[in-house]
Amino acid sequence: MSLLALDARWRRLHDETRTCPCCGRQFSGLIDFAFAQPDAWPHAEPTPGMPEIVAGEDRLSPDLCRIGEDRFLSALLSLNVRGSDEEVHFALWVAVAPKTFYAYLDAATGDGPAFEGGAGWLMNDLPGFESDEPLPCTLLPGAEGERPRIRLADGPLAALQADGIGFDPLLDLYAALGDDIRPHLATD
Repeated sequence: MSLLALDARWRRLHDETRTCPCCGRQFSGLIDFAFAQPDAWPHAEPTPGMPEIVAGEDRLSPDLCRIGEDRFLSALLSLNVRGSDEEVHFALWVAVAPKTFYAYLDAATGDGPAFEGGAGWLMNDLPGFESDEPLPCTLLPGAEGERPRIRLADGPLAALQADGIGFDPLLDLYAALGDDIRPHLATD
């Protein structure tokens, strides 16, 4: 049993039969979050009805992006949740060299060998972890059919990757990302 199993909020978050008394919302576990585009994307945001955007030579899909000569991949930043055996995932954009971009594309379409990863720069800021400069990172191959994984070398996010994130800081991060679920977990 995980230590978080003692926290009623954690149990409510994982109880898919529970309905929030204030609004009827239901949860079935940790909530992963995805950024729809790199922070540098200068055009319209994608929508569920239009997940791909083409603006001149610039292109954006759920997994790939090109802005001028720059290339980006959507990749996963995973954080262990302390006191549990679970991870929360954030799909963030990483700027990569064209060689890395096309190696990923070839692997994804079956036209090349398995993606081996490469160097990149994180192109989205998680609230509370903003940076004036893109953070250098390494992309590692994901499991079959999954996005690449982000590994940061240093800084506060790298420390979270190494040490995990506490449940309360995770709830604060969800709130800063626009989904404050704390009141929905407070009572039965």
